[in-house]
Amino acid sequence: MAQLPQSQEFTLRASDGLFTNRANSVAESPARADETATYSVMEEAVSREEERTGGGAAPRLRDRTAACCHGGAKMALLAYSLGKREINHHFTVRNAKLISLAAVALLLVFHAALRFYGGGDSCEWLLSRGRYLGENVWQPYGCMMHKYKSTEAKTCLAEKRVAFVGDSRIRQLFYSFVKIIDPERAEDGNKHEDIFFQDERSSLKVDFLWYPEANNSMKERFILWTHEASAKPDAVIVGAATWSIKLHGGSSETLQQYRANLTAIAVQLESLAERGEVYWVLQDPVNEEMLSENRRMITNQQLELYNEAAMNVLNNSKFPGRTRVKLLAASRQAALETISQSDDGLHLPEGTRNVGAMILMNSVCNKLLRPIDGSCCQTLPPPNFSQKLSACFFLGSAAVFAVLHVLGSSHHRRPVPPDVESLEEKKPATAAAPLGPKAPFQALCRMGVIMAYFYLCDRADVFMKEQKFYTHSTFFIPLIYILVLGVFYSENSKETKLLNREQTDEWKGWMQLVILIYHISGASAFIPVYMHVRVLVAAYLFQTGYGHFSFFWLKGDFGLYRVCQVLFRLNFLVLVLCVVMDRPYQFYYFVPLVTFWFVIIYATMAMWPQILQKRTNSSGMWHLGVLMKLLSLLVFICTFAFSQSFFESTFSVWPTSKLFELNGSIHEWWFRWKLDRFAVFHGMLFAFVYLVLQKRQVLSEGKGEALLPAKISNLLLFLSVVSFITYSIWASSCKTKTECNEMHPYISVVQILAFILIRNIPGYVRSVYSSFFSWFGKMSLELFICQYHIWLAADTKGILVLIPGSPSLNVLVSTFIFVCVAHEVSLVTNDLAQVVIPKDSAALLKRLGAVAVVSLLVLLWTKGEQLTPGT
Repeated sequence: MAQLPQSQEFTLRASDGLFTNRANSVAESPARADETATYSVMEEAVSREEERTGGGAAPRLRDRTAACCHGGAKMALLAYSLGKREINHHFTVRNAKLISLAAVALLLVFHAALRFYGGGDSCEWLLSRGRYLGENVWQPYGCMMHKYKSTEAKTCLAEKRVAFVGDSRIRQLFYSFVKIIDPERAEDGNKHEDIFFQDERSSLKVDFLWYPEANNSMKERFILWTHEASAKPDAVIVGAATWSIKLHGGSSETLQQYRANLTAIAVQLESLAERGEVYWVLQDPVNEEMLSENRRMITNQQLELYNEAAMNVLNNSKFPGRTRVKLLAASRQAALETISQSDDGLHLPEGTRNVGAMILMNSVCNKLLRPIDGSCCQTLPPPNFSQKLSACFFLGSAAVFAVLHVLGSSHHRRPVPPDVESLEEKKPATAAAPLGPKAPFQALCRMGVIMAYFYLCDRADVFMKEQKFYTHSTFFIPLIYILVLGVFYSENSKETKLLNREQTDEWKGWMQLVILIYHISGASAFIPVYMHVRVLVAAYLFQTGYGHFSFFWLKGDFGLYRVCQVLFRLNFLVLVLCVVMDRPYQFYYFVPLVTFWFVIIYATMAMWPQILQKRTNSSGMWHLGVLMKLLSLLVFICTFAFSQSFFESTFSVWPTSKLFELNGSIHEWWFRWKLDRFAVFHGMLFAFVYLVLQKRQVLSEGKGEALLPAKISNLLLFLSVVSFITYSIWASSCKTKTECNEMHPYISVVQILAFILIRNIPGYVRSVYSSFFSWFGKMSLELFICQYHIWLAADTKGILVLIPGSPSLNVLVSTFIFVCVAHEVSLVTNDLAQVVIPKDSAALLKRLGAVAVVSLLVLLWTKGEQLTPGT
């Protein structure tokens, strides 16, 4: 019979006691009669549930409430249990996946129509509109703007000339642009004169030419550039209007003359735009209240008239088939929100000028440098050979599946019935039937559809992308939401041992959800959050050491089948993504990390002498052998950790270097490995100590029992809480990530052990778990990997935008689809593992040989491509 968790039972009893006291003081009240009627209705609901389930789950509800409470508390418990059951019954995983598939289809149609009818040029989005994230981070509509550094700007503009032509506002833009190239450059030029900047190393030139009015003088300058190819700039940024308004009092005749002059200038601008880039900067608004007396005639109304004139002239269709001048309007939109901060009402604050300069730099350089986090003004490359080959493979699998389906091949495993209460998929009571010939091709078809979605999200110009922006609310509010859901789906644990399977799945689940929120909110910018999340990553590796050591220690299964199963489940998704998304293996750093440590754990436990728990029963001396193995592992770790040159020389040897290199270097692998180098060792050591204590019956692991005697339990709980508080204070005081990361490998284990003790010492806490977190924990690896491309975007640098204009709704929709995809990937991986990894040793060895040959050929081919000149 299922029972309430003790914590919940205590709460309900307390509520029941309060209700009883109140009932004694107000006998036979109308409220009591209403309550009785309501309770009767709920009892009928329980009876209907019993009939529907055939006497399964509903009696457990009746027994649970009868055993613990009555009155208002019983009614609340019934409402809670029935409500949860109804949600789980109607909203199944299968239904959720069908909804997500339909949502993806509709979103594809929506975005295709949006680009066709609304304009799909991300360069136009960059230049025309956007919004502020917070106070000073500019977000263009639908694409990501890269923040260029000096070295990148010099690389892009090497041997080029950029000319800024116009008035004092254009001069401001010129200085902001130059400061991207040379941050030390001072604004020391004369106000109404030409200013020149040159970087001798990169041979780039940026000039400002003083032409405050759009008149014949400006026109003659453009004519000169048109006729003299050697003097023509590669990019021209021009704009003027305020001086015309100021000198002529904002008269209508001046506006007409401005339109006529600009019409004549436009011909020359179009000619320059044929072999370069030309931008006309629309006039930014002014703060009329702060303008000096001699500028009072420069009003926002006047500026709008001049902007309309410029747009009408430059958007004129009299130049069919020719490159049009680009209008820079986004800086004007940014200025609408910041002009109140202007010193004189006319010139923009520095932050707004920097936005305009960075927009120009993205427009000019993104197509050349192709930064991953600069999707504006950047066309994505066509699929390469490996991507085309993978598409053919999945299409071929679909064709085979279709043929087998038509021929009537129906030997496949029966679907696993869902458990509507725990959201888990129960294993069938009997062994599953062997997979038929159609099943693997069906799994490959599903994987092909999923990979197509991956490609469309992050390698095709279909969906939009935006950059991350951290605020405390975007991180902590979702944390509160998932905490509430985790408590809502609390269940009695099937076993009460320390770190039992349900508890470790729960642990992985809530940690993964925190990490996901951390990534999408950009919380790495906040050092205290960054350091706490680093502990969560270390905890994953701790569990890797704990879990694999426990398995080998208890089971002693060092067979090839077990090893291949683990390696396949860890690496299948990542290897497919490496091909489809054209990314190196090390890019998905966590999988290489856990794979490496699994191999190390296996080697440590399998090497002679193999010491298992059964062997230690005969003599306790074998425990010393295990400790010697662990000590050897610690020496191995320290040898690599304290000699970077030795580490790099070891992992840079071909062909294994292909597993660890990122952008031709193993620095990223060194950083990730060193950061949590002791976590797996700590997990193995903890597993050894725990299993020895458990074998000697030192621990009390019965239901509701404290793990240790009362005094020891209270002391350890107190120290654990103090440890958490101390770590949080320390993390908050860190000034840089580098400083904190130096200490992290040595102190992260303290927080991990503190959590384990708090979670397991009290018997009532150890007896419950959250099925919500546990469900996510069962597919935590898939969630971590899938987020790279279908929840985040630009290889985790940005956020995928499925619903433009509504950030909150977009996160909800993209998260729903993302979770469904990750769950499906976990099922596909499990299905294919049964086919790819046979239990027969001879067949397995043949397949491993074939894989080794194919891998070697691929490595030789890629090496040959790298050595071939011009590739």
